[in-house]
Amino acid sequence: MENKKAIKQFFDFNKNSFNNVYNTINLFQEQLENGIKQGLDKAVWLPKEGKEAVTEWIGACKQGREEYKNSVDSGFQKVQTFFNA
Repeated sequence: MENKKAIKQFFDFNKNSFNNVYNTINLFQEQLENGIKQGLDKAVWLPKEGKEAVTEWIGACKQGREEYKNSVDSGFQKVQTFFNA
């Protein structure tokens, strides 16, 4: 029982660490996206199709981050279920 408690503490630490790092990276990437969007608005040399491609790329990156977070959260939830059993 004592081992399960120690493992649970280790799990909680890792989950919190992941969430903190993810949130920091997400904030950084959102700021970068805002900078890119501002740059696109001023980029008169870039055709409309190019701007649309960059905007789609930004959306794909954001969707990828969200899918990754959901996948990791799903894994954490499965482990959490184990500890609650």
